[in-house]
Amino acid sequence: MSFPDNDPPHATIAAPVRWIVNASEFVLRVERRLLSGFMALLVGLVLVNVATRYAGVPIYWIDEASVYAMVWLTFIGASIMTRLRLDFSVGMLTDQLGSRGMRAARIVATACVLCFGLALVWMCWAWMDPAGIARHGFDAQAYAADSFNFLYTERTQTLNWPTWVLRLVLPLFAVCLTLHALSNLFEDLAWVPRQSRKDFPVASPDMVN
Repeated sequence: MSFPDNDPPHATIAAPVRWIVNASEFVLRVERRLLSGFMALLVGLVLVNVATRYAGVPIYWIDEASVYAMVWLTFIGASIMTRLRLDFSVGMLTDQLGSRGMRAARIVATACVLCFGLALVWMCWAWMDPAGIARHGFDAQAYAADSFNFLYTERTQTLNWPTWVLRLVLPLFAVCLTLHALSNLFEDLAWVPRQSRKDFPVASPDMVN
């Protein structure tokens, strides 16, 4: 990735922009592997569920495990789609604006996604309240009694796992979405060249709204 050296504004932001874009690309590679893993896990759980039910010895926790695997799969896929710009768009208005207007509309749309990601990060922080649980010495019962936030005392019905562990997908998604949206915004502002996606021809620059 190269940055123009003859443009002073670009020179001053090159280092942080490069770090953010590289971090987004690293997260994207991790997410793609996680996506494949959760897809394999979900298929395996469904096949085992079908086989055990047919044999008359159903495993009672597989249904709940499948639901949580699907939830994680959905959020990871949504984060990947954001970075690859595979989300849906309506071009009835932007198609009439010309190239400059389309670029401005794309910047505004990406900025809105970024704002949504930042708002989601803030809401997850307020919801999970890591500072609050830390002040109570990570005592879930004492924290729940004082804050009426029972997130850290709840457990799943059949797996008997702490629910906060499974719900970590929300703050992780919020952080990854924000990072990807910020990288997309840098590309839309032409601060960095748009990443080529040879393995994802659908997400080529010519086809992005």
